[in-house]
Amino acid sequence: MIDIKPGHIEELPAVGSWPAAVHMFEEKTTWAIKAALTAERPLLVRGEPGSGKSQLARAAAKVLHRAFISEVVHARSECRDLQWHFDAVARLGEAQTLGTTPGHPDITARLDPKRFLSPGALWWTFDWESAEKQFNLGNMGMGRPLKPTDWNPAQGCVLLIDEIDKADADLPNGLLETLGNGAFTVPYLDEPIGLKEKVPPPLVVITTNEERELPGAFLRRCMVLHLVLPDEEEKLVKWLSDRGEIHFRKSCREKVRDKAARLLYKDRQEALKHGLQPPGQAEYLDMLRAVGRLYKTEEEQLKALDDIAEFALVKNYQGGAF
Repeated sequence: MIDIKPGHIEELPAVGSWPAAVHMFEEKTTWAIKAALTAERPLLVRGEPGSGKSQLARAAAKVLHRAFISEVVHARSECRDLQWHFDAVARLGEAQTLGTTPGHPDITARLDPKRFLSPGALWWTFDWESAEKQFNLGNMGMGRPLKPTDWNPAQGCVLLIDEIDKADADLPNGLLETLGNGAFTVPYLDEPIGLKEKVPPPLVVITTNEERELPGAFLRRCMVLHLVLPDEEEKLVKWLSDRGEIHFRKSCREKVRDKAARLLYKDRQEALKHGLQPPGQAEYLDMLRAVGRLYKTEEEQLKALDDIAEFALVKNYQGGAF
């Protein structure tokens, strides 16, 4: 059963490189997650930087009681990197070391290719148990996902593939094929890697910052969630203030949260007029975090917002204010 209710607030503790955070599920995001899970399709999340795209996947994993696995894509990423890694350099170094001791009794075992094979994010997602076994056998410095407390592989995983637009078209197309097949082959292994019986299909959340156009075939096979900020001032102020309350209700009162939102709206309109990347939710929360830590009284915080706004909101310079 997929039990995520609109308005649910999930507190996320700091884990690894992920800071502590708070996430609120909107009605639109809850339906997008339900649709992706039941249709067994990836969920592509589009939106401005800092709009909570990556955090959505982490929050979904926690509320669904699934393991959270993440991979950040870069310009040289290939689909194979999401499946498995083979450290040919380490194997060559091992061979050269063994070459200095002719007749070494363990040479065949030491150069077994499986010792230099590490599971990628998709391997952990599809078959955690075999990935863990391979990790213990041949880990060549690769990281591993955090195994949640009181979790077992039969509960399934949430996989975040972050910033897929940084890669060329081969990666999303290859990913689509892998997810469609529900399995992939790995050199040196006799059996393909795929979902085990009674393990639910993973929720795959893919984010894009729109730096590069994604292949049409890939888009058609995804559920797509657009995280868009409201255009009207009053709607944007309320939207931001609601989120400010979730994060900073103890340190910033409503009047401070509203003023920060109106300052952001003003600079956001100016940025859009000049064709620049506008400030959004991330900048808004940064302002509240700063004034909440600097001052305790509402009066001091309201005054400080005017001084801080320039540094938090104006990221480009073009003649005057930009």
